[in-house]
Amino acid sequence: QVQLVESGGGLVQAGGSLGLSCVASGTIFSINTMGWYRQFPGKQRELVAVISSGGSTNYGDSMKGRFTISRDDAKKTVTLQMNDQKPEDTAVYYCNAHLLTGRGGGYWADYWGQGTQVTVSS
Repeated sequence: QVQLVESGGGLVQAGGSLGLSCVASGTIFSINTMGWYRQFPGKQRELVAVISSGGSTNYGDSMKGRFTISRDDAKKTVTLQMNDQKPEDTAVYYCNAHLLTGRGGGYWADYWGQGTQVTVSS
């Protein structure tokens, strides 16, 4: 059973910084991409940032220059440092991992964390 557990959400003032962390646990043979997505009420999840197993990163347009994603494969963690936050960053943030799990040769699958609320006050 694979689990992704997020931590670090909360309330921050506009212009401030907040960090999110996500730890993957369970039967995991390999992790390909790890990333963060966010969801506004009534909207679909949107890309915040992803990082490949080789360290390549991709950010949503409004996050470039403000957010930084990183990963620690030994600890199976992905972190998101959010700087210069804006009220429009207020959303539920979800961790995602594309990983190899399962019995025998295993299979690749996407897993999601439970989500953590980030609120930016003006």
